[in-house]
Amino acid sequence: MDPITLMMFALIAVMIFFMFRNSKKRKAAMEEMQTNMRPGAEVMLQSGIFATLEEIDEETNRATVRSGNSTLIVHRNAISQVVTPLADSADASQSSDIAPDDDPAFGERLASGESAAQADAAAAETTEAAAEEPTSADSTENPGEEQTPKA
Repeated sequence: MDPITLMMFALIAVMIFFMFRNSKKRKAAMEEMQTNMRPGAEVMLQSGIFATLEEIDEETNRATVRSGNSTLIVHRNAISQVVTPLADSADASQSSDIAPDDDPAFGERLASGESAAQADAAAAETTEAAAEEPTSADSTENPGEEQTPKA
């Protein structure tokens, strides 16, 4: 056998291996989603509607979901993902280990090692100091007079 034919068979074998591996991963993800689909779980439908799962009818493959004041009956496959599954006892123990979200607000810059409360206090001090000190331009102009553009 020449090397090109051998490489072609090896490439086909690798491709088949990855196809089976990918289908197993997809199947495992689907099974996990099906186990998390219990009444009370928050789900997202394929149309983008977020709702709370109220009931699943295994016989007719229908799911009853509530979004706001509306109750919808959809096909079970219309649920694209489970956003927040029901809290189990294992999930409750993990939630106590999670640190609170103390990220800075959008656009807020923090010096390394400085907490958000310290940064807010420093920003408030600089704002107050800037408001108290009149600038040289403010002292020479009267507030009620007409202003002319400066060249």
